Amino acid sequence: MADTRAVLDSEEYPDTEVQKDRVLTLEEWQEKWVNRNTGFHQEQGHQLLKKYLDTFLKGEKALRVFFPLCGKAVEMKWFADRGHSVVGVEISELGIQEFFMEQNLSYSEEPIMEIPGAKIFKSSSGNISLYCCNLFDLPRANIGKFDRIWDRGALVAVNPSDRKRYSDVMLSLTRPGFQYLLSVLSYDPTKHAGPPFYVTDGEVKKLFGSVCNIQCLEKADVFEERHKSWGIDQIIERLYLFTEK
Repeated sequence: MADTRAVLDSEEYPDTEVQKDRVLTLEEWQEKWVNRNTGFHQEQGHQLLKKYLDTFLKGEKALRVFFPLCGKAVEMKWFADRGHSVVGVEISELGIQEFFMEQNLSYSEEPIMEIPGAKIFKSSSGNISLYCCNLFDLPRANIGKFDRIWDRGALVAVNPSDRKRYSDVMLSLTRPGFQYLLSVLSYDPTKHAGPPFYVTDGEVKKLFGSVCNIQCLEKADVFEERHKSWGIDQIIERLYLFTEK
């Protein structure tokens, strides 16, 4: 086990700039949902989140939990079933509709006055609210502050040139005493253009370190057969816990 840990700890790729100009449009993300190109969705939920759920929640009740770029993440129902209030943002209306359908949840939808063309989808129980809009427009809707943020598949999906803007939005949504759980991926970026994009440990610290204490909870080998099509032979997931400084 120690040998594996040493390998994982040393697994940083030097070519961090190779993806910096890569850009995906919101329309391209919407097309991924239409074309069923959603390999990022995890039907069984995120295993490391399951493992560290108690660490993340700290036994607290009635928390507000934010899911950036939520897709149809099944974990949203995990938190709602535990009595927490879930808010997500997602550009794909199809992804949001599939979440409610697959979780057998009835919902309503209404326009968001502050953001032209945007909608909010609310579960009938009232504890899940999903905003269908550009994440960077979301602050205009005044959605309040959050006790917890679960960032899996979000920072790694944001265009690299937008990361500082993204982290600024995320940190603006935190309440005093917040906990922020972040999953990022490490692989050879010269072999796969992304997304998901390669995010280094140094980048995480640069984006969040001025405001947050940063703890890396785990590094895990998450290579799957589907990753062979990316041209890579290794992919490491790093799970970070941010707390208030």
